[in-house]
Amino acid sequence: MTVTLPTPARTLKIGTRGSPLALAQAHETRARLMAAFALPIEAFDVVVISTQGDRVQDRALKEIGGKGLFTREIEDQLLAGDIDIAVHSMKDMPVDQPEGLILDCYLPRENPCDAFVTLNGGTLADLPQGAVVGTSSLRRKAQLLHRRPDLDVVEFRGNVQTRLKKLKEGVAEATFLAMAGLNRLNAADVPRTEIAPDEMLPAVAQGAIGIERRLDDDNTHALLEVLHHVPTGQRLAAERAFLAALDGSCETPIAGLATLEGDSLRLRGEILRTDGSEALADEISGPIEEGASLGETLAKRLLARAGDGFFDWK
Repeated sequence: MTVTLPTPARTLKIGTRGSPLALAQAHETRARLMAAFALPIEAFDVVVISTQGDRVQDRALKEIGGKGLFTREIEDQLLAGDIDIAVHSMKDMPVDQPEGLILDCYLPRENPCDAFVTLNGGTLADLPQGAVVGTSSLRRKAQLLHRRPDLDVVEFRGNVQTRLKKLKEGVAEATFLAMAGLNRLNAADVPRTEIAPDEMLPAVAQGAIGIERRLDDDNTHALLEVLHHVPTGQRLAAERAFLAALDGSCETPIAGLATLEGDSLRLRGEILRTDGSEALADEISGPIEEGASLGETLAKRLLARAGDGFFDWK
């Protein structure tokens, strides 16, 4: 098909949250489209959309609705035609899209690992008994308490700048951030220690940017096809199938990471009780093209070991 390119008179509208990281991701998407089609910056409009997850900062995510809190308003505007594409952090994305929308474009994945952040530059092992650690992630909280049940984990929401401010104010001694976010923000000044997946498996799809569009928008599909990074899509197909089979949400501590090794895909997964008292981990490998079925199989294995009530709140 003949692709109609955006112009300064008829711009491509990119929907995004307004945090510095979300804007960096939207600007990366714009830059890649500009380079792919030799377009001027004036051919794009970055449209900032406030989401419920951004507006409500004084309550835990599980108390205000879990996944979808950072995407729903953006998707509503995409369905209404107010924007042409939506740029998302894939770790925030529900496994199902609203009818009429599709996610089939992923940018090359950044470092998926977690970063342990403390102002003195120490490591997790350096924390004294009873130290206060801040995080809003149930997965990180459960993983941390499984390893260090002596620690005091407190609710800690906000963007990178907000969390660093809270550390300086003494609200907590340490926190976690995503290595991908720090790298995309060029935040070399943030003291961090990268946590290897063998020590702490990251969130499903962490480090990946997804670009959502309307299912019937063939022209935008043609534009985005040029940007799609196939290996990232293959890894996320396995991870998100794993999450879907576990019925993952912000209320369930789940971790997963797929890696490609030649023609094979290796998927590691972990589920935890909400208080960190028990963790179950397993892995599976197989042909890359069977990634989604590998994810489902791994989830079923872990669920069989967990039994009823594993994810119940404690």
